[in-house]
Amino acid sequence: NRTSKVSANHFNAFSSGNYPLLAEAGITIAYDLSAIRKPANHPLKVHKQLESNIALLKLFPGISYHFVRAIAQTEGLKGLILETFGAGNATTEDWFIAELERLIKSGIPVVNITQCASGSVDQGKYETSSALARIGVISGYDLTTEAAVCKMMFLLAGRSKDFKGDFQRNIAGELSV
Repeated sequence: NRTSKVSANHFNAFSSGNYPLLAEAGITIAYDLSAIRKPANHPLKVHKQLESNIALLKLFPGISYHFVRAIAQTEGLKGLILETFGAGNATTEDWFIAELERLIKSGIPVVNITQCASGSVDQGKYETSSALARIGVISGYDLTTEAAVCKMMFLLAGRSKDFKGDFQRNIAGELSV
């Protein structure tokens, strides 16, 4: 939940930009025991009920109103994850902020994660993320895309009465905050 696949062709295909290596394999395996999370004192419970009606929107320079609107108006949409620039920055175009605010006011959570392989969202640090914070976009801090998607699907499946609070709380070692 802290790693991302970074290569389709190499054996060393995974990386964790915001968490230390758990082990290094060579002739022997060297474990970093301080980085390995202690198991919970209860049996593993597999949750098969997940809310899959979410969207992942990777921002890019020149993203259009019609493109964002099409995603925001997806029938049955329950949550939106934004992959933003750097420390959580996005376009400040009025139409973009208004579209996100419309979603949030209709009860659809919008989460901000970085496109970067390492680092964290720091909403409000720069002007280009202040509007997101003001309208209620939820910071995903240092979550990987993979962890953000799974966490949103898990929480929206009826396991949360406080989505923002639960999303910003570390549940299974996925978040540094």
